[in-house]
Amino acid sequence: MVRKAELAREATGPLNGVRILDMTGVVFGAYATQMLGDLGADVIKVEFPGGRRGGGGDIMRWSGAVPKDSPPDLGPIFMAINRNKRSVLLDLREEKAAKALRRLIRTSDVFAASVRYDGLKRLGLDYESVRQLRPDIVYCHGAGYGADGPYAGEPAYDDLIQAGSGLADLLPRTDGDPTPRYMPTLLADKVSGLFMANAITAALFHRQKTGEGQFVEVPMLECVTSFNLVENLFGHTFEPPTGQWSYTRSANPNRKPFPTKDGYIGLLPYTDAQWDQFFEIAGWGDTLSKDPRFSDFRTRAAHIGELYAMVDEVTRTRTTAEWLELLKPLNIPVVRMNRFDDLPDDPHLKAVGFFEHHEHPEAGGYLAMRPPVNYAKTPANIRRYPPRLGQHTDEVLGEVAAEEAAE
Repeated sequence: MVRKAELAREATGPLNGVRILDMTGVVFGAYATQMLGDLGADVIKVEFPGGRRGGGGDIMRWSGAVPKDSPPDLGPIFMAINRNKRSVLLDLREEKAAKALRRLIRTSDVFAASVRYDGLKRLGLDYESVRQLRPDIVYCHGAGYGADGPYAGEPAYDDLIQAGSGLADLLPRTDGDPTPRYMPTLLADKVSGLFMANAITAALFHRQKTGEGQFVEVPMLECVTSFNLVENLFGHTFEPPTGQWSYTRSANPNRKPFPTKDGYIGLLPYTDAQWDQFFEIAGWGDTLSKDPRFSDFRTRAAHIGELYAMVDEVTRTRTTAEWLELLKPLNIPVVRMNRFDDLPDDPHLKAVGFFEHHEHPEAGGYLAMRPPVNYAKTPANIRRYPPRLGQHTDEVLGEVAAEEAAE
């Protein structure tokens, strides 16, 4: 079912040699820094002790059930977004720890944080202070809201950003239920993480060309609103508006996997030729293919809800395998719909080795998804298991001391 995998010994990705001091957590920042770690960066995850209630470190360490004999600080979501990192535990209320962090900053190429900026200022970790320690540092702040707006500094979580960015208004526009709803995934966190990884990489490229570091702000609300409105600004792109908010093809209640006799398929004839071929197979060659509502891309888009409702009826007449056999040779886009449980056995995902089985030395067996992007010359790889809280404190601080001694 799943490919057995061993850890790589050395980084082969394009960011090999880059050190990232990572003061992010939860999903937004942690997802971003894992992607950079997969690409070869040495990611030093700085975590903090818990208070009187214990715990401590990244809060995602403690979310979700773990196997009976597994350490409680290696929760499932933490495991998914914290490989290729080393954990350093520092209580920054103590001068010794604060001094160690300053020494670590001097050896780092990137300072990434998702702590509120006022909190970073109180710790003496604002951009100007950090730049005094490492003038060419790329300083990336993952914020909820841009510093120039009235929401700057306010708390931000995935739910809040989905609400504020318009994402929670998508489903009501689709199905007619006026109740706003969140997408049942941490969409805002993950989208913002993608923006953050891209921003850090671009700033590193600028530094390579010029020698300059810089301050980079990645505000969640702006990032997710931009992501949302790529297609959903739609008719409001123009002044005055030419139509509705939200893309008509995607925001209609009949856009969903189509039922077959024994399952569901994802089906999307797209070009005029593909629709003509599908009409013939469906037995509509003499009817719908000549219907002016569906004659070309523009008219189909205007009546897409009606068309999808009819497709829903015809797909029920054959099995999934029959539809795949009919449509694939014609290059009409179609795929078997997977439930979550189907994914590990999907023939394509198996062939590319997407899922890997690893044996964590303390958590035991777990499932990992390999880095999805393929680089012919500088492949990403998995070199380190998700770390225990503070696992690498002595190791990292020892390396810093050795680097200082060698200067």
